[in-house]
Amino acid sequence: MSVSQKSNWELLKNGMFGENTIFRMAISLCPSIAVTNGMKNGVALGVSVVFVQTMVNVTVSLIRSFIHPKIRIPIFMLVIAGYVTIIDMLMATYARAVYKEIGLYIQIIVAFASIFARAEVFASKNRLLPSAIDGFGMGVGFLLAMIVISFFRELLGKGELWGYSFVSGNPLLIMILPAGGFLAVGLLMGFFNWIDMRFFGGKGASGV
Repeated sequence: MSVSQKSNWELLKNGMFGENTIFRMAISLCPSIAVTNGMKNGVALGVSVVFVQTMVNVTVSLIRSFIHPKIRIPIFMLVIAGYVTIIDMLMATYARAVYKEIGLYIQIIVAFASIFARAEVFASKNRLLPSAIDGFGMGVGFLLAMIVISFFRELLGKGELWGYSFVSGNPLLIMILPAGGFLAVGLLMGFFNWIDMRFFGGKGASGV
């Protein structure tokens, strides 16, 4: 039985803005610092998460009636691990240059709290279409966060975007170091939370 009372558009906005994995929920922060020193790496990981999050939600929704509550956690983990393996093998085959840099973080998608949480609290309780949209929205929210963070880190830290030089002069090298990652994530998180409080009353863009 479906428990979601939100429209499909509301579910999509909620994943991208209202419950954004990085800027709102502050989970799965490790990759937001480790791989966002370049846009190419950030986008690659973000797209991978979109695929895994969407497919996990779809699969869990389809088999939810057959999952015994006492073994739901290992079942969810097996489903997540299966799709992570698929994206890991695809990237290792067709995007070797990027995989050499972020391959480890592709593999640990299986441990992302955001993916397991949506399988548990949403996909296991809702029909296929809402679950697919919820998963896609959450994945896109993560992707958008990766793009924003890596945009500023690569531009300020290297004077480049996607490997192409855009700014001449001395870059802020700290921005491509781990400390710069923490700084960028913290400042952007504060900025978006300020926008939320200032214009949306703390409800997020999805609450409009």
